[in-house]
Amino acid sequence: QVQLVESGGGLVQAGDSLRLSCAASGRTLSSRTMGWFRQAPGKDRDFVARIRWSSGSTYFAASVKGRFTISRDNAKNTVYLQMNNLKPEDTAVYYCAVGNIISGANVYEYEYWGQGTQVTVSS
Repeated sequence: QVQLVESGGGLVQAGDSLRLSCAASGRTLSSRTMGWFRQAPGKDRDFVARIRWSSGSTYFAASVKGRFTISRDNAKNTVYLQMNNLKPEDTAVYYCAVGNIISGANVYEYEYWGQGTQVTVSS
């Protein structure tokens, strides 16, 4: 079992930055993939970014590539999503999730989920 707690969301203006955190507890993450997803009202939950915990390899959705970065702190068992140059279309509830060693960009590939944190970007 893995427990995930997200934090760092808020209300910002277009062009601002935010850093989301996801603290994990429970099982070791060394053979896992950590992902960030987001869900806007009335829409599906979409992939944002993922990082392989062991190698640090990252992958981003096209909509955020170049603006968002994902990183992890092994000592703190925490993954971060740094979001720069935020746009109104980034408004959503952001979720972190834990998958297996090859999990990719699909929701069904992830086993554990956090409760989500709201990000609202005003124009």
